[in-house]
Amino acid sequence: MSHVAGLTPVVATPPAVGEGWSTIVTEEAGIAAPPGHDLRVTLLADEGAVVAEGEPVACLRDAPDICLVAPMPARVARIALRSGRRLGEIVLFREAGGDVAGFDTGRASEEYGLRTLIQSAGLWPALRRRPFGGMPAGGERPIAIVVMATDTRPLAPDPRRAVEGKEEELARGLDALAILTDGPVLICRQKGDPLTGPGAGRGRAREIVCGPRHPQGAAGLRIHELAPATIESPVWDCHVEDVAALGALLATGRAQMRRHVHVAGPALRESRSVLTQPGADLRGLTYRVAAPGPHVLLSGSALDGREARWLGFRDRQVTALPRAARAGPPHWLIAALTRSARPRPIIPTAALTQAFGGALPAAAFVRALSAGDDETAMSLGVLSLLEEDVALADYVLGGDAQLGRLLRGMLDRIETELAA
Repeated sequence: MSHVAGLTPVVATPPAVGEGWSTIVTEEAGIAAPPGHDLRVTLLADEGAVVAEGEPVACLRDAPDICLVAPMPARVARIALRSGRRLGEIVLFREAGGDVAGFDTGRASEEYGLRTLIQSAGLWPALRRRPFGGMPAGGERPIAIVVMATDTRPLAPDPRRAVEGKEEELARGLDALAILTDGPVLICRQKGDPLTGPGAGRGRAREIVCGPRHPQGAAGLRIHELAPATIESPVWDCHVEDVAALGALLATGRAQMRRHVHVAGPALRESRSVLTQPGADLRGLTYRVAAPGPHVLLSGSALDGREARWLGFRDRQVTALPRAARAGPPHWLIAALTRSARPRPIIPTAALTQAFGGALPAAAFVRALSAGDDETAMSLGVLSLLEEDVALADYVLGGDAQLGRLLRGMLDRIETELAA
């Protein structure tokens, strides 16, 4: 992938007032399943229970060692489960002056103890597997782990700022990740000083310099280039701030329940950079800075974010957009002239090629997705990608291709066929 490849989508946002990060712990927070994934859970706390920050409130039914934890000292306000004990959401109200849970790190120097610690302390959801997405299985061993210390999506915060002054925690976290794989630990970053020293990641850490344009900072395209995922050879990715949080957990026995988030977008009066908790209430993060008028809050970027109430576990930005007025249906004759029963053709353009950073043959890949040609798409690298990796291409195509939906359908189909 060339350093000059990619595009620079522009999303308007007002300037920030002041510098640095302000701490905002919202009064409410929510724990929910990642979009597109069902989590069958066993509850470990009842409604009305008071829980410490980092204390497990639920675990996965088929992997009870993997826990979902409270992101702040809180009272469990509401638990919503769907059929089959699938997690809807767990809503928590902040309890001022509450406790912080501690964890035993005595066995974290060997793999089983380290896995148990990461899973019980609620950091396992920070790891995402390819292919198919979602959390890795509790005992899965990837061929490589990609650490994202760059994010080129519009209005994204610089991940390097989140780990400033945390060199020791980051080094400790990288050494721990190296226990979980026999392969390399690949750190993707922008130009500048190295993030690690010699011997990091037990001698297997390697830093990769990426370009400033999107999708240079898309994890899936970096994985496709550096360590392609296959059905037999999964690859994990995670955010550099979560690696430093793992290092802090190993040093202190306490999970770090804070993250750096950029709150921005054209529906705000001012942007803000905040230190907040996973699952934070998006309304609380935009309180007093939202501009008058109807707006929509996205957890994530303007390209791949989703309308939500709570900050997603992996998301580091909140985007506020004006809510567009709902247009009425077009006249039947106009609709008949402008739309066809067949999908619109994909026209190869330089912009479409740049939307994939030149990492794969864009037109052929999009055609394979549109046609549902699983075999061709797999040969082109679909198993390394998730919906966010094709969001820029969807933007370039005007959204009509719905590449994210087609990609998810293809990955679900391949996964189902494998399980049959």
